Amino acid sequence: MSGRTEFTVGTRASALALWQTRYVAAQLRKAWPERISEITERVISTVGDRKLGQALHTFGGKGAFTEELEAELRNGSIDFAVHSLKDLPTLLPAGLVLGAIPVRAAAADAFVSADGTKLDDLPQGARIGTSSLRRTAQLLARRPDLQVESIRGNVQTRLKKIETGLAGVILARAGLDRLGLADVVTEDLAGADWLPAAGQGALAVQCRADDTEMLALLAAIHDETTAREVGAERAFLNALEGGCQVPVGARAEVAAGRLHLRGLIASLDGTEVVRGEVAGAAADWEQLGRELAAQILADGGREIWTAVQEGLEV
Repeated sequence: MSGRTEFTVGTRASALALWQTRYVAAQLRKAWPERISEITERVISTVGDRKLGQALHTFGGKGAFTEELEAELRNGSIDFAVHSLKDLPTLLPAGLVLGAIPVRAAAADAFVSADGTKLDDLPQGARIGTSSLRRTAQLLARRPDLQVESIRGNVQTRLKKIETGLAGVILARAGLDRLGLADVVTEDLAGADWLPAAGQGALAVQCRADDTEMLALLAAIHDETTAREVGAERAFLNALEGGCQVPVGARAEVAAGRLHLRGLIASLDGTEVVRGEVAGAAADWEQLGRELAAQILADGGREIWTAVQEGLEV
C-alpha cells in the first residue's frame, strides 16, 4: 500500500479522550510500522464539553460529544476521529462510517465509595453522584432510599465530588482502568440486574466513507467480535429510539459463535423496569437487537418510553 504517510486525528481535550486517541494511534503505528510516519492530534471542543454545568438530557444529548468532530471529518481537516462508542448516535451522518472498533475494554459500571462501603451496605439516604439517567434509574430500582445528585465533568472532576460529601459516585469501569485509577473502584456493577450503556467500554474510529486508504489502514485494528456485540446493543437502542434522554441499558456477549443480548428500559425513578434477553447466531446481531427491542416494547417498554419523554419535556 502506498499513499499518505502522515495523518491527523480529531480528539476531545479530556485526559480520557486523549488516552483513547493515543491508544488508537499506537495500535495503528504498530500495525503499519513502515507505512505511518506521523499521526498529529487535533483537539476539538464539543457542545458537551462547553455545557458541563448542564445535564445532557437538557440540551439534547445525542451527538453532544461527537458532532464537532464529525464536522471536521466532513470538511477534511482531520483524517479520522476517536470516540467513546457509547457517545456516538446510532445513526451516522451521510458520508461517514465506522472504520474500526478495537477490542472492547470492561463494559461494566463501577461504584467508587468514599470510604470503601459497598452500594448495598450504604446507610439509608446516602447521596450518590452520577451523570446518567440510566445509572440513576437502576440505582433507585435497587436502592430507592438513596439520594441521587447529578454530576458532570471529566473522570477526575467527578471523583473529586466525593470530597463534597457524596457517599460515592458511579462511573464507567473502562475509563477508570484506562486512566490508571482501577484501585479506587469499590465494586463493579454488572450482571443481569445492572446493565451498561450500549457500546460502553468500546471505542469507535470514524472516518470518511470514501477514504479507502484510511479504511484499509483501520481494518488492521478492527475486532469483529466486539463489533458484533456493540452492533447488537446499538441496534437495540436504535429500535427503541433511545439515547441519553431515556434510561436504556444493553449488554451483548459473544461466545462460540452465539450472541446473548440482555436489555432494559426503565422509568426515571426506577419504579418501573422492563427487562428482556435474546440469543442466536452472532452473525445475526442486528436482527437480535431489533428482536429484543420489539419484545421489551411489547412487554410494557413503550409505555415507559412515552412517560419518560413526557416527563423530560415538562
